[in-house]
Amino acid sequence: MDAHAAGPLAGLRILDLTRFLPGPLATQQLADLGAEVTKVEEPAGDPARRMGPGRGPVSEVFLAIHQGKRFATLDLKAAQGRDALLAMARDADALVEGFRPGTMAKRGLGWETLHAANPRLVLCSISGYGQSGPWARRAGHDINYLALSGALHQNAGRDGMPVLPGLPVADALGAQAAATALLAALIEAGRTGRGRHVDAALADAPFAQHVLAQAEVRADGRAEAPGHGLLTGGAPCYGVYRCADGRHLAVGALEFKFWTALCEALRRPDLAACHWSQGMAPGGADSLRVRGELERIFLSRDMDAWAALLEPCDCCITPVLRMEEAMAHPYHAARVRVPASVSSPPRPMPPAP
Repeated sequence: MDAHAAGPLAGLRILDLTRFLPGPLATQQLADLGAEVTKVEEPAGDPARRMGPGRGPVSEVFLAIHQGKRFATLDLKAAQGRDALLAMARDADALVEGFRPGTMAKRGLGWETLHAANPRLVLCSISGYGQSGPWARRAGHDINYLALSGALHQNAGRDGMPVLPGLPVADALGAQAAATALLAALIEAGRTGRGRHVDAALADAPFAQHVLAQAEVRADGRAEAPGHGLLTGGAPCYGVYRCADGRHLAVGALEFKFWTALCEALRRPDLAACHWSQGMAPGGADSLRVRGELERIFLSRDMDAWAALLEPCDCCITPVLRMEEAMAHPYHAARVRVPASVSSPPRPMPPAP
């Protein structure tokens, strides 16, 4: 379904009090699906306006996560600003906030107050460690949530040194989880006429989604060592390989049929039996030996040459693209919303304070 054309959330009114990345990412998903999202900033403005690169007064980061939103400025520390927000909340379907737990209540805008003003309103509170629990008052960022979840430990090579992913995984997963929970609460409110307070913790999301490593712990008492698991570099059929030009290929021949096709394309049919499904243990000596064979093979040609040879073979091979290449790729051009340049924002934005 083309969400931009269909607008399945058209008619929903969302107030967005969040800042930085996770909250705006969550409400951007709702805006992309047709909801009317109003970004409510305090006089100092969202710091994301100045976060990252830009060629104008508003950063490209801010623009990318505020496409199609409306804007309002309210001083929530003043009675006039609080009254204005309550008036907006009476006519809204949901309000999303990202302050530390208890901040909204201290300002006279807690769940009880909002619920009394609009019983069908859904309040979604996005925080690092949730509205309750032993870490509720702690500060954190993506790196902390990934570390606590066990995911950062798994994101490492065979030397065991964790590597920071370029994508802020906890923020992205947390935003998705918040948007999903918010939509579920809106469905309930539409059915019952009563909203609810949704507690979305960014630290919860990577832990909840890290089901493969958790399954290993339940089965064997511990997860595979970093770089030695089936999906973490321990199997030659699933990994990243360097090419002659220093670029890389992503090999995802996880199924035996794809691995066989790859071996045939590489003119190494003798390696076809060297697959995890045929009894070769990921991370073992045989797997590492075959991986070494593939490393030598892929070093013999440039990335583009390998991509041209292997992509038509239907063996799950893709070049590792730089971001500028990914943004220009025909797949993304056909399927994914590309944010407008900062020079042409989708709606007039208030100037940065």
